[in-house]
Amino acid sequence: MKVFAAIFATFVALSLAGDYTEEEDVLVLTNDNFEKAIEEFENILVEFYAPWCGHCKALAPEYAKAAGSLKEKESAIKLAKVDATVESDIAQKFEVRGYPTMKFFRNGKPMDYGGGRQADQIVTWLEKKTGPPAANLESAEAAEKLKEDNEVLVVGFFKDQESDAAKAFLEVARSDDETTFAITSTDEVFEKLEGKDGGVVLFKKFDEGRNDYEGDIAEEELKQFIKGNSLPLVVEFTESTAQKVFGGEVKNHNLLFISKDHENFDSILEQFKGAAADFKGKVLFIYINVDNEDHARILEFFGLNKDECPQVRLISLDEDMTKYKPETEEITTDNMKAFVQGFIDKTIKPFLMSQDVPEDWDKEGVKVLVGKNFAEVALDENKAVLVEFYAPWCGHCKQLAPIYDELGEKFKDSEDIVVAKMDSTANEVEDVKIQSFPTIKYFPKGKDSQVVDYNGERTLEAMAKFLESGGKEGAGPSDEELEEAEDADADAEGTKDEL
Repeated sequence: MKVFAAIFATFVALSLAGDYTEEEDVLVLTNDNFEKAIEEFENILVEFYAPWCGHCKALAPEYAKAAGSLKEKESAIKLAKVDATVESDIAQKFEVRGYPTMKFFRNGKPMDYGGGRQADQIVTWLEKKTGPPAANLESAEAAEKLKEDNEVLVVGFFKDQESDAAKAFLEVARSDDETTFAITSTDEVFEKLEGKDGGVVLFKKFDEGRNDYEGDIAEEELKQFIKGNSLPLVVEFTESTAQKVFGGEVKNHNLLFISKDHENFDSILEQFKGAAADFKGKVLFIYINVDNEDHARILEFFGLNKDECPQVRLISLDEDMTKYKPETEEITTDNMKAFVQGFIDKTIKPFLMSQDVPEDWDKEGVKVLVGKNFAEVALDENKAVLVEFYAPWCGHCKQLAPIYDELGEKFKDSEDIVVAKMDSTANEVEDVKIQSFPTIKYFPKGKDSQVVDYNGERTLEAMAKFLESGGKEGAGPSDEELEEAEDADADAEGTKDEL
Protein backbone atom coordinates (compact mmCIF):
# COMPACT_ATOMS: atom_id res chain seq x y z
CA MET A 1 0.00 0.00 0.00
CA LYS A 2 2.86 2.39 0.87
CA VAL A 3 4.53 1.66 -2.47
CA PHE A 4 1.27 2.42 -4.30
CA ALA A 5 0.87 5.67 -2.37
CA ALA A 6 4.41 6.73 -3.27
CA ILE A 7 3.88 5.90 -6.93
CA PHE A 8 0.57 7.78 -6.93
CA ALA A 9 2.16 10.87 -5.31
CA THR A 10 4.95 10.82 -7.89
CA PHE A 11 2.41 10.53 -10.70
CA VAL A 12 0.46 13.52 -9.36
CA ALA A 13 3.63 15.59 -9.05
CA LEU A 14 4.70 14.75 -12.59
CA SER A 15 1.23 15.55 -13.90
CA LEU A 16 1.32 18.98 -12.27
CA ALA A 17 4.84 19.62 -13.51
CA GLY A 18 3.65 18.86 -17.00
CA ASP A 19 0.98 21.57 -16.73
CA TYR A 20 3.32 24.32 -15.58
CA THR A 21 6.90 25.17 -16.36
CA GLU A 22 8.89 26.53 -13.41
CA GLU A 23 11.78 28.99 -13.55
CA GLU A 24 13.50 29.56 -10.21
CA ASP A 25 10.38 28.43 -8.29
CA VAL A 26 8.16 30.80 -10.31
CA LEU A 27 5.39 29.25 -12.40
CA VAL A 28 5.40 30.25 -16.07
CA LEU A 29 1.84 30.82 -17.23
CA THR A 30 0.47 31.05 -20.76
CA ASN A 31 -2.85 31.52 -22.47
CA ASP A 32 -3.30 27.75 -22.25
CA ASN A 33 -2.81 27.20 -18.52
CA PHE A 34 -3.59 30.57 -16.91
CA GLU A 35 -7.23 29.87 -16.02
CA LYS A 36 -6.32 26.45 -14.67
CA ALA A 37 -3.67 27.95 -12.41
CA ILE A 38 -5.86 30.60 -10.80
CA GLU A 39 -8.56 27.98 -10.23
CA GLU A 40 -6.14 25.38 -8.85
CA PHE A 41 -4.17 27.62 -6.49
CA GLU A 42 -6.20 29.46 -3.86
CA ASN A 43 -3.62 32.23 -3.53
CA ILE A 44 -1.36 33.14 -6.45
CA LEU A 45 0.55 36.31 -7.32
CA VAL A 46 1.04 36.88 -11.05
CA GLU A 47 3.59 39.24 -12.60
CA PHE A 48 2.83 40.47 -16.12
CA TYR A 49 6.18 41.44 -17.63
CA ALA A 50 7.99 42.37 -20.84
CA PRO A 51 11.41 40.79 -21.51
CA TRP A 52 12.90 44.16 -22.53
CA CYS A 53 11.59 46.08 -19.50
CA GLY A 54 14.34 47.31 -17.19
CA HIS A 55 12.03 47.40 -14.16
CA CYS A 56 11.03 43.78 -14.82
CA LYS A 57 14.68 42.73 -15.05
CA ALA A 58 15.38 44.43 -11.71
CA LEU A 59 12.39 42.71 -10.11
CA ALA A 60 13.20 39.22 -11.43
CA PRO A 61 15.81 38.11 -8.83
CA GLU A 62 13.74 39.46 -5.93
CA TYR A 63 10.60 37.80 -7.28
CA ALA A 64 12.43 34.47 -7.59
CA LYS A 65 13.87 34.87 -4.10
CA ALA A 66 10.37 35.46 -2.72
CA ALA A 67 9.08 32.35 -4.49
CA GLY A 68 11.95 30.32 -3.04
CA SER A 69 11.28 31.67 0.45
CA LEU A 70 7.63 30.68 0.28
CA LYS A 71 8.58 27.25 -1.02
CA GLU A 72 11.04 26.78 1.84
CA LYS A 73 8.26 27.63 4.30
CA GLU A 74 6.06 25.03 2.55
CA SER A 75 3.55 27.82 1.92
CA ALA A 76 0.60 27.15 -0.38
CA ILE A 77 1.01 30.62 -1.90
CA LYS A 78 2.34 30.52 -5.45
CA LEU A 79 4.21 33.06 -7.53
CA ALA A 80 3.79 33.09 -11.30
CA LYS A 81 4.71 35.21 -14.28
CA VAL A 82 3.28 35.91 -17.72
CA ASP A 83 5.16 37.32 -20.69
CA ALA A 84 2.58 39.96 -21.62
CA THR A 85 4.21 40.59 -24.98
CA VAL A 86 3.50 37.00 -26.00
CA GLU A 87 0.39 36.08 -24.01
CA SER A 88 -1.45 39.20 -25.13
CA ASP A 89 -4.95 37.79 -24.61
CA ILE A 90 -4.42 37.46 -20.86
CA ALA A 91 -2.71 40.84 -20.62
CA GLN A 92 -5.62 42.49 -22.42
CA LYS A 93 -8.19 40.72 -20.25
CA PHE A 94 -6.61 42.11 -17.08
CA GLU A 95 -5.96 45.57 -18.59
CA VAL A 96 -2.18 45.41 -18.36
CA ARG A 97 -0.86 48.77 -19.57
CA GLY A 98 2.55 48.98 -17.94
CA TYR A 99 5.36 46.69 -16.87
CA PRO A 100 5.62 45.05 -14.50
CA THR A 101 1.95 44.78 -13.49
CA MET A 102 1.35 42.47 -10.53
CA LYS A 103 -2.01 41.03 -9.61
CA PHE A 104 -2.92 38.80 -6.69
CA PHE A 105 -5.61 36.18 -7.24
CA ARG A 106 -7.50 34.81 -4.24
CA ASN A 107 -9.96 32.07 -5.17
CA GLY A 108 -9.71 33.26 -8.77
CA LYS A 109 -10.58 36.89 -7.98
CA PRO A 110 -7.92 39.50 -8.84
CA MET A 111 -6.73 42.47 -6.83
CA ASP A 112 -3.86 44.86 -7.50
CA TYR A 113 -0.64 44.06 -5.68
CA GLY A 114 0.23 46.89 -3.34
CA GLY A 115 3.51 45.87 -1.74
CA GLY A 116 7.18 46.58 -2.37
CA ARG A 117 9.52 44.93 -4.84
CA GLN A 118 12.05 43.34 -2.51
CA ALA A 119 11.69 39.65 -1.68
CA ASP A 120 10.84 40.16 2.00
CA GLN A 121 8.30 42.87 1.11
CA ILE A 122 6.60 40.55 -1.39
CA VAL A 123 6.43 37.70 1.13
CA THR A 124 5.17 39.97 3.91
CA TRP A 125 2.42 41.42 1.73
CA LEU A 126 1.25 37.97 0.62
CA GLU A 127 1.29 36.52 4.12
CA LYS A 128 -0.69 39.49 5.41
CA LYS A 129 -3.31 38.92 2.72
CA THR A 130 -3.63 35.21 3.42
CA GLY A 131 -2.95 34.70 7.11
CA PRO A 132 -3.13 36.27 10.57
CA PRO A 133 -1.92 39.88 10.86
CA ALA A 134 0.81 38.89 13.32
CA ALA A 135 2.73 35.64 13.74
CA ASN A 136 2.39 34.04 17.19
CA LEU A 137 5.86 33.53 18.65
CA GLU A 138 5.99 30.59 21.03
CA SER A 139 9.73 30.00 21.31
CA ALA A 140 12.97 31.94 21.47
CA GLU A 141 14.22 30.00 18.45
CA ALA A 142 11.21 31.06 16.36
CA ALA A 143 11.70 34.66 17.48
CA GLU A 144 15.36 34.69 16.44
CA LYS A 145 14.56 33.18 13.05
CA LEU A 146 11.84 35.73 12.36
CA LYS A 147 14.24 38.54 13.29
CA GLU A 148 16.89 37.09 10.99
CA ASP A 149 14.45 36.74 8.07
CA ASN A 150 13.16 40.32 8.16
CA GLU A 151 14.79 43.69 7.68
CA VAL A 152 12.13 45.13 10.02
CA LEU A 153 10.09 43.19 12.60
CA VAL A 154 7.53 44.63 15.03
CA VAL A 155 6.81 42.50 18.10
CA GLY A 156 4.00 43.01 20.59
CA PHE A 157 4.49 41.57 24.09
CA PHE A 158 1.13 40.79 25.69
CA LYS A 159 0.42 38.29 28.46
CA ASP A 160 -3.26 38.84 27.70
CA GLN A 161 -3.83 38.82 23.95
CA GLU A 162 -7.48 39.75 24.51
CA SER A 163 -6.57 43.06 26.15
CA ASP A 164 -7.48 46.37 24.51
CA ALA A 165 -3.80 47.11 23.92
CA ALA A 166 -3.24 43.77 22.18
CA LYS A 167 -6.31 44.30 20.01
CA ALA A 168 -5.08 47.78 19.04
CA PHE A 169 -1.69 46.27 18.15
CA LEU A 170 -3.34 43.64 15.93
CA GLU A 171 -5.45 46.28 14.18
CA VAL A 172 -2.29 48.19 13.28
CA ALA A 173 -0.70 44.95 12.07
CA ARG A 174 -3.76 44.21 9.95
CA SER A 175 -3.62 47.63 8.28
CA ASP A 176 0.11 47.49 7.42
CA ASP A 177 0.86 45.36 4.36
CA GLU A 178 4.57 46.13 4.23
CA THR A 179 5.81 45.30 7.73
CA THR A 180 6.12 41.92 9.45
CA PHE A 181 4.41 41.76 12.85
CA ALA A 182 4.56 39.16 15.60
CA ILE A 183 2.86 38.78 18.99
CA THR A 184 3.87 36.72 22.00
CA SER A 185 2.77 35.73 25.49
CA THR A 186 5.65 33.34 26.08
CA ASP A 187 8.11 34.01 28.92
CA GLU A 188 10.97 32.51 26.93
CA VAL A 189 10.42 35.04 24.12
CA PHE A 190 9.98 37.92 26.58
CA GLU A 191 13.38 37.09 28.05
CA LYS A 192 15.11 36.49 24.72
CA LEU A 193 13.89 39.73 23.14
CA GLU A 194 13.96 41.78 26.36
CA GLY A 195 10.30 42.70 26.10
CA LYS A 196 7.90 43.88 28.75
CA ASP A 197 4.19 43.15 29.09
CA GLY A 198 2.13 45.64 27.09
CA GLY A 199 5.15 46.79 25.16
CA VAL A 200 5.99 46.97 21.47
CA VAL A 201 9.50 46.76 20.01
CA LEU A 202 10.58 47.44 16.45
CA PHE A 203 13.67 45.41 15.52
CA LYS A 204 15.67 46.42 12.44
CA LYS A 205 18.94 45.55 10.72
CA PHE A 206 20.19 49.13 10.50
CA ASP A 207 20.93 52.22 12.59
CA GLU A 208 20.29 51.61 16.30
CA GLY A 209 18.91 48.09 15.82
CA ARG A 210 15.72 48.47 17.87
CA ASN A 211 13.18 51.07 18.94
CA ASP A 212 10.92 50.65 21.99
CA TYR A 213 7.44 52.17 21.81
CA GLU A 214 6.68 54.29 24.85
CA GLY A 215 3.33 55.10 26.38
CA ASP A 216 -0.13 53.64 26.09
CA ILE A 217 -0.86 51.84 22.84
CA ALA A 218 -3.11 53.84 20.55
CA GLU A 219 -3.47 52.89 16.89
CA GLU A 220 -2.48 56.19 15.28
CA GLU A 221 0.47 56.76 17.60
CA LEU A 222 1.72 53.23 17.01
CA LYS A 223 1.40 53.64 13.23
CA GLN A 224 3.48 56.82 13.37
CA PHE A 225 6.07 55.12 15.56
CA ILE A 226 6.44 52.29 13.04
CA LYS A 227 6.56 54.58 10.00
CA GLY A 228 9.09 56.84 11.69
CA ASN A 229 11.48 54.00 12.50
CA SER A 230 11.06 51.53 9.61
CA LEU A 231 13.46 53.29 7.28
CA PRO A 232 17.15 54.04 7.86
CA LEU A 233 18.02 57.58 8.92
CA VAL A 234 19.40 58.00 5.41
CA VAL A 235 17.86 55.92 2.61
CA GLU A 236 19.64 55.17 -0.62
CA PHE A 237 17.23 55.81 -3.48
CA THR A 238 16.95 52.64 -5.56
CA GLU A 239 14.21 50.89 -7.45
CA SER A 240 13.62 48.63 -4.45
CA THR A 241 13.30 51.53 -1.96
CA ALA A 242 11.23 53.80 -4.22
CA GLN A 243 7.96 52.24 -3.04
CA LYS A 244 8.66 53.09 0.60
CA VAL A 245 10.07 56.51 -0.23
CA PHE A 246 7.15 57.73 -2.35
CA GLY A 247 4.44 55.53 -0.83
CA GLY A 248 5.07 56.69 2.73
CA GLU A 249 3.31 59.47 4.58
CA VAL A 250 6.40 61.69 4.83
CA LYS A 251 6.25 63.84 1.70
CA ASN A 252 9.19 66.14 2.43
CA HIS A 253 12.45 64.70 1.10
CA ASN A 254 15.94 66.07 1.68
CA LEU A 255 18.07 64.72 -1.16
CA LEU A 256 21.83 64.34 -1.29
CA PHE A 257 23.13 63.89 -4.84
CA ILE A 258 26.54 62.25 -4.64
CA SER A 259 28.79 59.74 -6.37
CA LYS A 260 29.56 56.63 -4.35
CA ASP A 261 33.08 56.93 -5.76
CA HIS A 262 33.54 60.44 -4.36
CA GLU A 263 36.74 60.56 -2.29
CA ASN A 264 34.84 61.95 0.71
CA PHE A 265 31.68 59.89 0.28
CA ASP A 266 31.70 58.33 3.77
CA SER A 267 32.42 61.55 5.64
CA ILE A 268 29.86 63.59 3.66
CA LEU A 269 27.21 60.92 4.18
CA GLU A 270 28.01 60.88 7.91
CA GLN A 271 27.57 64.66 8.15
CA PHE A 272 24.28 64.43 6.21
CA LYS A 273 23.08 61.59 8.44
CA GLY A 274 23.94 63.56 11.57
CA ALA A 275 20.99 65.88 10.96
CA ALA A 276 18.43 63.22 10.06
CA ALA A 277 17.43 62.05 13.56
CA ASP A 278 16.11 65.52 14.47
CA PHE A 279 13.51 65.36 11.69
CA LYS A 280 12.17 61.80 11.95
CA GLY A 281 8.59 61.63 10.76
CA LYS A 282 8.82 65.11 9.20
CA VAL A 283 11.53 64.92 6.53
CA LEU A 284 13.09 61.88 4.86
CA PHE A 285 16.84 62.04 4.25
CA ILE A 286 17.74 60.30 1.00
CA TYR A 287 20.92 59.98 -1.03
CA ILE A 288 21.01 59.41 -4.78
CA ASN A 289 24.00 57.85 -6.51
CA VAL A 290 24.65 60.12 -9.49
CA ASP A 291 26.75 57.42 -11.19
CA ASN A 292 23.60 55.41 -11.82
CA GLU A 293 22.46 56.19 -15.37
CA ASP A 294 18.84 55.53 -14.37
CA HIS A 295 19.02 58.65 -12.19
CA ALA A 296 19.93 61.01 -15.03
CA ARG A 297 16.32 62.18 -15.37
CA ILE A 298 16.17 63.00 -11.66
CA LEU A 299 19.31 65.10 -11.93
CA GLU A 300 17.79 66.91 -14.90
CA PHE A 301 14.58 67.53 -12.96
CA PHE A 302 16.61 69.35 -10.31
CA GLY A 303 18.71 71.19 -12.88
CA LEU A 304 21.90 69.39 -11.84
CA ASN A 305 24.66 67.49 -13.57
CA LYS A 306 27.11 64.95 -12.16
CA ASP A 307 30.06 67.35 -12.20
CA GLU A 308 28.29 69.76 -9.82
CA CYS A 309 27.70 67.11 -7.17
CA PRO A 310 27.65 66.58 -4.24
CA GLN A 311 24.64 68.88 -3.91
CA VAL A 312 21.59 68.96 -1.64
CA ARG A 313 18.02 69.79 -2.61
CA LEU A 314 14.83 69.52 -0.57
CA ILE A 315 11.54 68.82 -2.30
CA SER A 316 8.03 69.00 -0.91
CA LEU A 317 5.65 66.64 -2.67
CA ASP A 318 2.75 68.22 -0.77
CA GLU A 319 3.58 71.61 -2.28
CA ASP A 320 3.41 70.69 -5.96
CA MET A 321 7.02 69.50 -6.10
CA THR A 322 8.38 72.77 -4.72
CA LYS A 323 12.18 72.67 -4.40
CA TYR A 324 14.52 74.28 -1.88
CA LYS A 325 18.29 74.82 -2.00
CA PRO A 326 20.68 75.42 0.92
CA GLU A 327 22.40 78.80 1.06
CA THR A 328 25.78 77.08 1.27
CA GLU A 329 27.05 74.05 -0.63
CA GLU A 330 29.15 72.85 2.32
CA ILE A 331 27.45 69.71 3.62
CA THR A 332 27.82 69.62 7.40
CA THR A 333 25.44 68.41 10.09
CA ASP A 334 24.89 71.94 11.40
CA ASN A 335 24.22 73.32 7.92
CA MET A 336 21.75 70.55 7.19
CA LYS A 337 19.92 71.09 10.50
CA ALA A 338 19.62 74.81 9.84
CA PHE A 339 18.48 74.26 6.25
CA VAL A 340 15.76 71.72 7.06
CA GLN A 341 14.59 73.66 10.12
CA GLY A 342 14.29 76.73 7.91
CA PHE A 343 12.06 74.75 5.58
CA ILE A 344 9.86 73.57 8.46
CA ASP A 345 9.65 77.08 9.91
CA LYS A 346 8.92 78.48 6.41
CA THR A 347 11.75 80.98 6.71
CA ILE A 348 13.45 80.00 3.44
CA LYS A 349 12.11 80.65 -0.04
CA PRO A 350 11.57 78.04 -2.77
CA PHE A 351 14.40 77.56 -5.23
CA LEU A 352 13.36 78.30 -8.79
CA MET A 353 15.56 77.11 -11.63
CA SER A 354 16.31 79.40 -14.54
CA GLN A 355 18.59 79.36 -17.53
CA ASP A 356 20.18 82.56 -18.75
CA VAL A 357 18.13 84.54 -21.27
CA PRO A 358 19.32 83.58 -24.78
CA GLU A 359 20.55 86.50 -26.87
CA ASP A 360 18.22 85.51 -29.71
CA TRP A 361 15.23 84.60 -27.52
CA ASP A 362 12.82 86.66 -29.65
CA LYS A 363 14.36 86.03 -33.09
CA GLU A 364 11.94 83.28 -34.22
CA GLY A 365 8.17 83.15 -34.32
CA VAL A 366 8.09 81.13 -31.08
CA LYS A 367 9.75 83.23 -28.38
CA VAL A 368 12.03 81.45 -25.92
CA LEU A 369 11.21 82.05 -22.26
CA VAL A 370 13.29 81.19 -19.21
CA GLY A 371 12.68 81.84 -15.53
CA LYS A 372 14.46 85.19 -15.72
CA ASN A 373 12.34 86.71 -18.50
CA PHE A 374 9.04 84.92 -17.96
CA ALA A 375 7.25 87.65 -16.02
CA GLU A 376 8.46 90.39 -18.37
CA VAL A 377 7.01 88.61 -21.42
CA ALA A 378 4.15 86.38 -20.30
CA LEU A 379 2.67 88.83 -17.80
CA ASP A 380 2.88 91.90 -20.06
CA GLU A 381 -0.53 93.56 -19.64
CA ASN A 382 -0.44 94.77 -23.24
CA LYS A 383 0.06 91.33 -24.78
CA ALA A 384 -1.90 88.09 -25.05
CA VAL A 385 0.68 85.33 -24.61
CA LEU A 386 0.37 81.60 -25.31
CA VAL A 387 3.09 79.56 -23.59
CA GLU A 388 3.96 75.91 -24.13
CA PHE A 389 5.70 74.40 -21.11
CA TYR A 390 7.66 71.44 -22.45
CA ALA A 391 10.38 68.87 -21.74
CA PRO A 392 13.09 68.18 -24.35
CA TRP A 393 12.69 64.40 -23.90
CA CYS A 394 8.87 64.35 -24.13
CA GLY A 395 7.53 62.54 -27.19
CA HIS A 396 4.28 64.51 -27.20
CA CYS A 397 6.24 67.77 -27.17
CA LYS A 398 8.33 66.63 -30.13
CA GLN A 399 5.14 65.84 -32.08
CA LEU A 400 3.72 69.26 -31.31
CA ALA A 401 6.92 71.19 -32.18
CA PRO A 402 6.43 71.67 -35.98
CA ILE A 403 2.79 72.70 -35.52
CA TYR A 404 3.70 75.10 -32.74
CA ASP A 405 6.48 76.60 -34.89
CA GLU A 406 3.91 77.24 -37.64
CA LEU A 407 1.67 78.92 -35.08
CA GLY A 408 4.57 81.14 -34.03
CA GLU A 409 5.26 82.14 -37.63
CA LYS A 410 1.57 82.96 -38.16
CA PHE A 411 1.58 85.49 -35.30
CA LYS A 412 5.21 86.58 -35.58
CA ASP A 413 4.34 90.11 -36.69
CA SER A 414 1.34 90.55 -34.38
CA GLU A 415 1.49 93.57 -32.11
CA ASP A 416 -0.53 92.08 -29.28
CA ILE A 417 -0.25 88.26 -29.59
CA VAL A 418 2.88 86.34 -28.57
CA VAL A 419 3.54 82.63 -29.03
CA ALA A 420 6.22 81.36 -26.63
CA LYS A 421 7.70 78.23 -25.09
CA MET A 422 9.64 77.37 -21.95
CA ASP A 423 11.73 74.30 -21.09
CA SER A 424 10.18 73.39 -17.75
CA THR A 425 12.92 70.92 -16.89
CA ALA A 426 15.37 73.81 -16.57
CA ASN A 427 13.11 76.77 -15.69
CA GLU A 428 10.44 77.29 -13.05
CA VAL A 429 7.94 79.99 -12.19
CA GLU A 430 6.61 80.34 -8.65
CA ASP A 431 2.92 80.71 -9.51
CA VAL A 432 2.81 78.25 -12.42
CA LYS A 433 2.95 74.56 -11.45
CA ILE A 434 3.49 72.10 -14.30
CA GLN A 435 2.57 68.44 -13.79
CA SER A 436 2.64 67.09 -17.34
CA PHE A 437 4.14 67.86 -20.72
CA PRO A 438 3.26 69.66 -22.82
CA THR A 439 1.14 72.05 -20.79
CA ILE A 440 -0.18 75.05 -22.73
CA LYS A 441 -1.39 78.16 -20.90
CA TYR A 442 -2.84 81.41 -22.21
CA PHE A 443 -2.04 84.68 -20.42
CA PRO A 444 -4.63 87.25 -21.64
CA LYS A 445 -4.10 90.98 -21.97
CA GLY A 446 -5.08 93.24 -19.13
CA LYS A 447 -4.30 93.62 -15.45
CA ASP A 448 -5.36 90.76 -13.14
CA SER A 449 -6.59 88.72 -16.11
CA GLN A 450 -7.29 85.04 -15.48
CA VAL A 451 -4.88 82.48 -16.92
CA VAL A 452 -6.59 79.97 -19.24
CA ASP A 453 -5.48 76.35 -19.64
CA TYR A 454 -5.54 75.35 -23.30
CA ASN A 455 -6.79 71.77 -23.61
CA GLY A 456 -8.16 72.00 -27.14
CA GLU A 457 -6.97 70.28 -30.29
CA ARG A 458 -3.26 70.58 -30.99
CA THR A 459 -3.69 71.67 -34.59
CA LEU A 460 -2.64 74.91 -36.24
CA GLU A 461 -6.25 75.78 -37.06
CA ALA A 462 -7.59 75.14 -33.55
CA MET A 463 -4.84 77.04 -31.73
CA ALA A 464 -4.97 79.95 -34.17
CA LYS A 465 -8.73 80.23 -33.72
CA PHE A 466 -8.24 80.16 -29.96
CA LEU A 467 -5.77 83.07 -30.11
CA GLU A 468 -7.82 85.11 -32.57
CA SER A 469 -10.88 84.80 -30.30
CA GLY A 470 -8.94 86.12 -27.33
CA GLY A 471 -8.95 82.73 -25.67
CA LYS A 472 -12.73 82.41 -25.79
CA GLU A 473 -13.10 79.64 -28.38
CA GLY A 474 -11.62 76.15 -28.46
CA ALA A 475 -9.86 76.05 -25.08
CA GLY A 476 -11.18 72.54 -24.51
CA PRO A 477 -12.37 71.05 -21.20
CA SER A 478 -11.16 72.44 -17.90
CA ASP A 479 -8.41 70.74 -15.90
CA GLU A 480 -11.06 69.39 -13.51
CA GLU A 481 -13.07 67.92 -16.37
CA LEU A 482 -9.91 66.42 -17.84
CA GLU A 483 -9.06 64.75 -14.53
CA GLU A 484 -12.53 63.25 -14.28
CA ALA A 485 -12.40 61.95 -17.85
CA GLU A 486 -8.74 60.93 -17.85
CA ASP A 487 -8.19 57.75 -19.78
CA ALA A 488 -6.46 55.00 -17.83
CA ASP A 489 -4.08 54.17 -20.66
CA ALA A 490 -2.77 57.72 -21.12
CA ASP A 491 0.85 57.72 -22.18
CA ALA A 492 2.98 58.37 -19.10
CA GLU A 493 5.94 59.63 -21.13
CA GLY A 494 4.96 63.23 -20.69
CA THR A 495 4.34 63.24 -16.92
CA LYS A 496 6.49 64.28 -14.00
CA ASP A 497 5.12 61.38 -11.90
CA GLU A 498 7.81 58.99 -13.17
CA LEU A 499 10.44 61.04 -11.38
